[in-house]
Amino acid sequence: MKLVIPQAVPTHIISGFLGAGKTTLLQQLLLQKPKHEVWAVLMNEFGQIGIDQQILPNESGYEVKELLGGCMCCSSQLPLHIALARLLSETKPDRLFIEPTGLGHPAQLLEQLSEPHWHSSIQMRALITVVDGSRLHNQAWVEQHLYQDQLKAAQLVVVSHHDQMTHADEQALEQFQQEYAPYAQTWFEVSNGILALAAIDRPSLATVKRMQPLLVQQQRNIEIKQAPQQIKQLPYHYVESNGEYSVAGWKFSRHWQFDFDDLFDLLSSLEGWLRIKAIFHTNQGWITFNFNPAQLNYKTGQANTDNRIEIITPLSQDWLAFEQALLACRCNDDDQE
Repeated sequence: MKLVIPQAVPTHIISGFLGAGKTTLLQQLLLQKPKHEVWAVLMNEFGQIGIDQQILPNESGYEVKELLGGCMCCSSQLPLHIALARLLSETKPDRLFIEPTGLGHPAQLLEQLSEPHWHSSIQMRALITVVDGSRLHNQAWVEQHLYQDQLKAAQLVVVSHHDQMTHADEQALEQFQQEYAPYAQTWFEVSNGILALAAIDRPSLATVKRMQPLLVQQQRNIEIKQAPQQIKQLPYHYVESNGEYSVAGWKFSRHWQFDFDDLFDLLSSLEGWLRIKAIFHTNQGWITFNFNPAQLNYKTGQANTDNRIEIITPLSQDWLAFEQALLACRCNDDDQE
């Protein structure tokens, strides 16, 4: 009997700052899956309530898992290792995509997954960073340290929303390409996330291992929060902070219906936020909201989930007042769960 040796799974990291277009790119890449293959996706949400998993394909040949509560890049490696090992063993995918949170450090994630422990299981492909081309002219946005760190880590840079770029954006793009030329990056300009898999299916460049003092690592482990408890009762809400950012989230029964116009007006009136993602059952059907400060995107569709929303902000907010305003957008007053 011939021994079959499992092949290491081609693995792509798709990183990028909040609202850059990571999930849109991922959706387009998933459409290119050969019928005979099984692909898997591991997504990392900064908060405790998953949104992105609900808008990805839910059909045969795909397996999507979420790692919630914090950043897989810079927190304890254990939850990532467990989630990844389980996904690989249970799904046995032919290709794997990993989408870290927009507040993550992809260089650290690539370093973790380039450890010898993973060599027989995964084959790292070139690290991708997505940047929003329509916001390159915004100096306050692109000069954030985390934004720059993500761009420096990139081996491939995908410039999204190319069709919405202004002359100022085009000039900023040329400056970026010159500034980051020493990193030997390849740049792609795309619209609607459309990019051929063959264009990004390249070997990952070697990474240099950074050694950390043992006591520093021990202190980091002490500071790690326990994994959030499974949410069993609705409605549910939480607020938590991680460094300079805060995230607030709510989950409501899928039977609750919200007035779309009131809901849109409420979300549009918020100030000081970095990202809003939500799925709501409205009087105009199920609506997925995907807001960043430059674009207030929403679309109709079907949802096999409950009502949910998460907001990331660098500023303190009166979340109680927001929750009361959110509940005021309900159409039905029954308490059906």
